[in-house]
Amino acid sequence: MMTDPIADMLARVRNASAALLPEVRIPHSNMKESIARILVKQGYAGDCKVEGDLKKTIVVSLKYNGREGVIKGLRRVSRPGLRQYVNAQHIPRVLRGLGTAILSTSRGIITGQDARKANVGGEVVCYVW
Repeated sequence: MMTDPIADMLARVRNASAALLPEVRIPHSNMKESIARILVKQGYAGDCKVEGDLKKTIVVSLKYNGREGVIKGLRRVSRPGLRQYVNAQHIPRVLRGLGTAILSTSRGIITGQDARKANVGGEVVCYVW
């Protein structure tokens, strides 16, 4: 049994990017799929697709600039032992706006910028830069 599947997903993406792998396979969940789609939308990953019928996996294609990954860092913020919640006025800016904060809100998994526009707060899932 895994205690933090989101941290496992982020570690898989981080390790695959460091090893210059073209894609990474992650066990499926709806939250992980939403996070992967945000990575694609923000330009950190090339493509995201779900494979399999009974046992689904998420396949994320990684992007590179030469021999360097587009994803410089991933950091899990809210974890099972210590949840981090913020309101709309205190949504963090990652690297002064160059990175992305991913939040779990009442409107779903969205970026910090979208949460500021919608004036909603929530749980800070992770930072990507």
